[in-house]
Amino acid sequence: MPLVFLITGIALSVTGLVYAQAGGEAASAAESGYKMIGAGMAIGLAGLGAGYGMGTASAAAIGAMAEKPETFSKSLIYIVFIEAIAIYGLVVAFMIMMA
Repeated sequence: MPLVFLITGIALSVTGLVYAQAGGEAASAAESGYKMIGAGMAIGLAGLGAGYGMGTASAAAIGAMAEKPETFSKSLIYIVFIEAIAIYGLVVAFMIMMA
């Protein structure tokens, strides 16, 4: 996981240096690039977290339902809340791109 932050930091610093030497239109291109990086990170990290949470929670839910089948509705609610995290990440990504 630290490798992802290292690569992102290097990419952001290099693009800042490249656009700093150009004219005025390059500043708007840099801003657009930063928006796209931010939107990609928003949906990517939200999807990564939701996927990890979905894997652990659904495994535990299946184990609980194997012992007590009446826990199905409670398990389904937990899974729906985890799925909502990915949808929130998508909404935030669209908000960043449209700003």
